[in-house]
Amino acid sequence: MTESPPDSADNFEALDGDKVSRFQYKIMLISGMGFFTDAYDLFVIGVVVALLTTQWNLSTGQISLLNSVTLAASAVGALVFGRVADILGRKRIYGFEMLILAFGAIASALSPNYTFLLISRIILGLGIGGDYPVSATIMSEYSGTKSRGRMVGLVFAMQGAGLVVGPFIAAVLLASHMPTGIIWRILLGLGAIPGLAVFYLRRKIHETPRFAQACGDIEEARAAVATAAGQKTSSELKVISKVRHQQSALEGFRTFGRNRRMLFWLIGTAGAWATLDFAYYGNTISSPEVLKVINPNGSLLFNTSLQLLIFAVFALPGYALAIRLLDRSGRKKIQCAGFTMMAVAFLIIGLVPGVTTTVLPFVLIFGMSYFFTEFGPNTTTFIYPAEIYPVNVRTTGHGISAAAGKLGAFAGAYFFPDLLASSFGLRGAEVVAGAVCLIGLALSLWLLPEPMGHSLEQLERIATTSPNASIREAAA
Repeated sequence: MTESPPDSADNFEALDGDKVSRFQYKIMLISGMGFFTDAYDLFVIGVVVALLTTQWNLSTGQISLLNSVTLAASAVGALVFGRVADILGRKRIYGFEMLILAFGAIASALSPNYTFLLISRIILGLGIGGDYPVSATIMSEYSGTKSRGRMVGLVFAMQGAGLVVGPFIAAVLLASHMPTGIIWRILLGLGAIPGLAVFYLRRKIHETPRFAQACGDIEEARAAVATAAGQKTSSELKVISKVRHQQSALEGFRTFGRNRRMLFWLIGTAGAWATLDFAYYGNTISSPEVLKVINPNGSLLFNTSLQLLIFAVFALPGYALAIRLLDRSGRKKIQCAGFTMMAVAFLIIGLVPGVTTTVLPFVLIFGMSYFFTEFGPNTTTFIYPAEIYPVNVRTTGHGISAAAGKLGAFAGAYFFPDLLASSFGLRGAEVVAGAVCLIGLALSLWLLPEPMGHSLEQLERIATTSPNASIREAAA
């Protein structure tokens, strides 16, 4: 890797003001559309499974695997794309994960049987996983210190739109009394459209200024900064085709093993993301089954509409408040507050008699958990690894963290149906979710620093200056 010049931090001063340029908003929208698609494709499977359970006579084991296999595959996608983007560059691979996603969505819609659908969802997951480290890092490296949390958070907040659009379209189709064999295929096939729509735009994004400078192309880095700051048009940028970090495929992983401070941070970002996703995806993908327990006489249309209401009333305001406060209150405070209130909500559901027998109290408390999930770790776990790691391992660290998150999500999505069907029931499942959230809180408190107010270059110096830092120093 070619070292950046000593005054590299000064080269990004034009990005570090309060003003956000039109170019940066463009990057945010192009990146965010991927997360709209990711959320739609991941969470619509809950409704699809509810329809297929009767049509294909699915067992509990088949339901659990269909709910979760995409998440396991996305862990692989995050690791692979995250590492490649640190070697070849962000720009050179950006957009191809959307093609993989779209292919998987179309194949899912055309599935003639369970096995074909399962394989198609694995392909879909590879594309979804690849989107996490690259989109987050591109937005982070194009953002300034004072707006970075808001801009990366806005990318992820597009997930909220996918959360709402999925059950909304499902409710409309169910209300139309269209044959269920057509409804589930439409729901799965629609997931390809947004990904294909942004593929061309993603291929037009130029290399980030931070990566270009780290690879020694100072001229390109300065031009990219000027474009991001609104001082030049994107047409004045050349396209980087050959610049890359000179490092082996395994070098990035070894970097974390040699630096105790970064290793502690990685345990924090990966562990917090895994615990969050266990509780979040377990509840969200299984929400049709959860709501069926609360309202056993309700139709699939009614319970899907109730799911839509919970997302719209509780989840979306959580995203909005997070975006507003990320660059004011800090990532760590928001993440810890979110984990705390998620644990409280889940433990109330699990331990207070009567909450799971009446719809209104359950919806209010369950909805509260969604508010603090979005105004909390579901947003911040995505932002953290795009900020605190050095540029040469930034997407690698994000990929490892996202992969851990998706493995946690796999575990939650796989085991939740079994927990619901066992003697644990809904109350037991929520107690488990609450306990897992407390683990996420502990990891966040003990291992993670506060990146707010620091430039990426300052955070890189902190990460590399004291490689043998203690746990206390690593979280300082």
